[in-house]
Amino acid sequence: MKLIFGGAYQGKLEYALKMYNMSENDVFYCLRDKAEIDVSKRIIYGLENFSWACEKAGKVAENKLSEILDNRKEPFDDIIFISEDISCGLVPMDKMERSWRENHGRMMIALADRCTSVERVFCGIAMKIK
Repeated sequence: MKLIFGGAYQGKLEYALKMYNMSENDVFYCLRDKAEIDVSKRIIYGLENFSWACEKAGKVAENKLSEILDNRKEPFDDIIFISEDISCGLVPMDKMERSWRENHGRMMIALADRCTSVERVFCGIAMKIK
């Protein structure tokens, strides 16, 4: 598994599509109102939306993602997870938003540990972290 993260509008998805020779048909877009991931797709885009949906549903994103991955029957080697970096900036005043950022960070730590590759994309340029 691979993890790509970076700020908003930094070219994360474009980088993944080009670098790994994939198309839009390979992408699952996480939604802010559904704590679901289609792991039959090769790119899982918008993990911050998945963790937000988990937060709203009272679920721990790290546990929910682990459950989804543990139940996948195919090997994980070809899956690429893409997330916006929501760890920077002002600490939100809203309690739920603070909890979301914390839980998203914990999910990202656990996911990075499971991934063979972690890259940060800034201005369309990838930096290998792991």
